[in-house]
Amino acid sequence: MGNDGYGFQLSLLQSWQLRLGTDVVHVAARQQRLITALAINGPRLRSYLVGLLWPECPESKALESLRVSMHLVSRQVPGLLVNGGAVLSLSDGVDVDLHRVRAQMRELSQFGLNGNVASCLQQLRTAELLPGWYEDWVLFEQSRLRQDRLHAFQTIARQSLTRFDSESAVEASEAALEIEPLYESAVALLIRAEKQQGNYAAALRAFEKYRAKLKEDMGLMPSEAIRRLVADIWSQPAANE
Repeated sequence: MGNDGYGFQLSLLQSWQLRLGTDVVHVAARQQRLITALAINGPRLRSYLVGLLWPECPESKALESLRVSMHLVSRQVPGLLVNGGAVLSLSDGVDVDLHRVRAQMRELSQFGLNGNVASCLQQLRTAELLPGWYEDWVLFEQSRLRQDRLHAFQTIARQSLTRFDSESAVEASEAALEIEPLYESAVALLIRAEKQQGNYAAALRAFEKYRAKLKEDMGLMPSEAIRRLVADIWSQPAANE
């Protein structure tokens, strides 16, 4: 099973873990970074990898570090790496959780909501890439994934509102605001979702929370567009509960 890469499961979300079947495979940090770079970026030239993973090292030393890492991975986890000469890659049989989440977001973008919305939301909410890793290339990928998740949550919220699934719209909007608390369009979606449920007090709380944080962090007031969303509910009885 290990010789062709099938049976490997690589987790990059929440924490790094490599499994072969039901067994956890222990890999040192330097080898983890090589495996991760290939999982995120796909097949890459050795010259690209040494610049990514050892940017401060002279090229000769970086190439030697890459060779050592390749040797150790191939010895510890045979079948995981594919050595194509100048190009390195992971075996096609490696199942990467990040790839599944990205495929889910592509499907959502292309085809809209399909299937279990609660399950989709749960998977996206927990899709934090390698917390505690601080290399520049990892920070870039963390930021990119957060932005993609933010847009996915907005898509779910908008489509849930259209379906009158206000509960899912609320959850998706709140998930977007966990990533970016001052994202006005997510605040607007949350207010609309709460109003759709008749939760006027909750809609006003969402507005007030946004208004206070916007003032504290940016010294700004909410836009006219978002103020209009709550203007019609100030006099609602629920607003004063």
